Amino acid sequence: MSDDVLLAVRGVGKRYPRVHRRRDRIRSVWDAILGRPYRMHTQILDDIGFTLRRGESLALIGENGAGKSTLLRMICGIAEPSSGSVQLHGSVAPLLELGAGFHPDYSGRDNIRMNALLLGMAAGDIESKVQQVIEFAELGDYIDEPVKHYSSGMKVRLGFAVVASAKPDLLITDEVLAVGDESFQKKCVAWIEGYLREGGTLLLVGHSMYHVQKLCKHALWLHHGRAEAYGDVFEVSQRYLAWHERKSAQQRAEARMSAATGDYAVTAVAINGEALDVPVVLPMLALLDVDVTVYSADGRVPVLAVGVKRHDGAAVYGVSSELEGVTPIRIGERAFRFSIRYPDLALLPGTYAVALHAMDPEAIRLFDTVERTFIVTGRSREVGLVRLPHLWHQA
Repeated sequence: MSDDVLLAVRGVGKRYPRVHRRRDRIRSVWDAILGRPYRMHTQILDDIGFTLRRGESLALIGENGAGKSTLLRMICGIAEPSSGSVQLHGSVAPLLELGAGFHPDYSGRDNIRMNALLLGMAAGDIESKVQQVIEFAELGDYIDEPVKHYSSGMKVRLGFAVVASAKPDLLITDEVLAVGDESFQKKCVAWIEGYLREGGTLLLVGHSMYHVQKLCKHALWLHHGRAEAYGDVFEVSQRYLAWHERKSAQQRAEARMSAATGDYAVTAVAINGEALDVPVVLPMLALLDVDVTVYSADGRVPVLAVGVKRHDGAAVYGVSSELEGVTPIRIGERAFRFSIRYPDLALLPGTYAVALHAMDPEAIRLFDTVERTFIVTGRSREVGLVRLPHLWHQA
């Protein structure tokens, strides 16, 4: 194995016995005593493999129940794999359930010392770093109060500060960036970025694709306990987001049909020629072409409002046929076709939706709404929704 390989996961599988009934529990005990595989079991992970070298950053992504936390527990040595192997060559600090290991009756200062010892720090180094931990945690006089008086956010601050002072070879974090106030989240992200610049290695479990793409270069997508995709973080995360949108397409369609009153309704949508309700993938600055058919019960010309928004609901742009004096093409006695085109789409990489609103001819009442998802791909470290043309003036 190469000297720069810090973590090697080879064909790892994990299964647990099924013990819903008393006889199942007895059978599983005998299987364990005899050292044979469980006859009745649930497979949590199956044939997972990857290599993490020093200085690399890898994200584990997937829906809840995919096996991410189970894999982390095996990497940290908390659980043993049922098959395969996990080889770790270096120190590791897991940011899992920060603060769970603190003694409630001891002060924050005393817990710093205890947790530093558990992380493998030398006794002579601990005292010199206590003040550094206290300053990072920003707990003020609470540092000498019993931890049982701390809020969950205060425990997270203290736990992260202890791990930050240890500077392990491998840092493992499981969604801790979503805990605590915004200023502390930014502080944690800044520390992790500095840790990576100095050659640290990161294994991040996350549902926030923003943090995944910001902090990691590679990604592993776990799906029902198996590796669905592994490779470049942008490619894997975009595949994951597309799958997620496809999964919820049917629910969105059912909700739309129940919301429509029937007087004016969106009956067909095509995004760049794709009529199915699946995410359309296009690169930055590509053409976005939207064709919409609207049903009008009384045959009058309806109004179509079109909005573009990010997946989290942030509005990007909106316009309507009524405001711009657009007359649709009549394609039947009660059907009208609208077409709108966005050339050189300036959106930054991410997941977006086109929201289509069927309104009455007076543009007073909204009768129906349909959304179609599209994904903008590309490599960009810019922040925001759109890319604005700009020039830097240099000395």
